[in-house]
Amino acid sequence: MDLFAFVKPKNELETTADKQHNVPFVPEEMWVKCPKCNTLLLTTDMEENLHVCTHCHHHFRMSAKQRIDLLTDKSSFREQDKDLTSKNILSFPGYNEKLEKACKKANESVRCGTGTINGVLTELCVMDADFMMGSMGTVTGEKITRAFEYATENRLPVVICTVSGGARMQEGILSLMQMAKTSGAVKRHSDAGLLYITVLTDPTTGGVTASFAMEGDIILAEPNALVAFAGPRVIEQTMRQKLPKDFQTAEFVLQKGFIDAVVPRASLKPTIARLLKMHGYGED
Repeated sequence: MDLFAFVKPKNELETTADKQHNVPFVPEEMWVKCPKCNTLLLTTDMEENLHVCTHCHHHFRMSAKQRIDLLTDKSSFREQDKDLTSKNILSFPGYNEKLEKACKKANESVRCGTGTINGVLTELCVMDADFMMGSMGTVTGEKITRAFEYATENRLPVVICTVSGGARMQEGILSLMQMAKTSGAVKRHSDAGLLYITVLTDPTTGGVTASFAMEGDIILAEPNALVAFAGPRVIEQTMRQKLPKDFQTAEFVLQKGFIDAVVPRASLKPTIARLLKMHGYGED
């Protein structure tokens, strides 16, 4: 009689469990996946690298606070009109709930105030994607208009960092009116002979692009930022044509002459400071 050795059947579940047991557990809040190169990045490394991927240099979005801390000298920023907040002025269905949810992340879609950039006192406005994707409502336009008026009265340069999905549909025509309102304030600031610099970040689209974002005396942009009026998907669906791969990126817009320079995040503060001093600010 032949003797056969007994072999236990392979259990795939046990094998998988053994492999998983040997892999160190890393909490999700400790890492983030780069959407461009799919590299897993430690959040500590991201913060040290100004929220830029260490492998492919993809520029992640920043909150308004993070960007203010990046651009201004330590403890120099003084916020203005912080008490202005959006209301459901048209009784738009569901808007109150959206505002309540957005307010848990940020106070409004833009933060404005004065701060020093390498010692140069500047009026700074920073839009915040955490609040309804930086959409432009009546309060957004009011705060930016007041910022320009303050800068004009006190003869200060203005720097605006834009990020926006466009005008806020829940406020209808009142939102679209902010395009003309802010543009008027920009013109009065310009007529006073004062400098206005814009920094376009991903994404800058819609009514913001069609107004104050593209009205700067000097227009900078972060690498690969989407800069557009209508987004590429809308254009493709309308024209029924495939657009170039880099269409509406900051580099594409630079090539077409609509912006002045694409500046990596690490170079933004020294670049802005150099431009301010070239135009005579901070010499007193």
